[in-house]
Amino acid sequence: MSGSVTEIGGLRAYATGSSDSSLSLLLASDVLGYETPNLRKLADKVAAAGFYVVVPDFFHGDPYVPGSEMPVSEKGVEDAKQVIAALRSSRGMSAVGAAGKVVVELAKSDVIQAAVLLHPSQVTVDDIKDVKKPIAVLGAEIDKFSPPELLRQFEQVLSTKPEVEGYVKIFGGVAHGWTTKYKDEDEASVRNAEEARQNMLDWFIKFVN
Repeated sequence: MSGSVTEIGGLRAYATGSSDSSLSLLLASDVLGYETPNLRKLADKVAAAGFYVVVPDFFHGDPYVPGSEMPVSEKGVEDAKQVIAALRSSRGMSAVGAAGKVVVELAKSDVIQAAVLLHPSQVTVDDIKDVKKPIAVLGAEIDKFSPPELLRQFEQVLSTKPEVEGYVKIFGGVAHGWTTKYKDEDEASVRNAEEARQNMLDWFIKFVN
């Protein structure tokens, strides 16, 4: 890991990349929290392209532990907006992109420049209808939270919104969370995660500038 834990907008966050950059990305964790090694590894790799990347602790030190009750991050969107405001005001970031769980809400406003929705959960067709910012939806073929038929509905909605650039890509043979829940020895899983990372990076390079 090349980053460090700091405080941004009142939240602890893993931050990586050059703080001299004026371009920042917020990566929202899943329920396993911001300490997930593969998520931090993803943040480091994206930061290498010139972004200042932050992974906030939206679960305030209490992420999901397998076998326990699922945590709820009720303030996730508000916390994200707080972090973004701090990135702009105290760190001088001129453009901010966001990827992960809460980003569909952020993409409904002018808070961010672009969004990447990774294996979405609890996202509805109506959510996609309200999106105002460029959005890439990267989904899994095997996903009870957002099955391919729902992702295709997202794609249909985006096709009716010429004012919003966006696309949907369904990765074959992978399950929900494949971008961070792979094992390093599983070459196929690593390859799929790397492809998603490159798709995400290409999107942010295009729109967060």
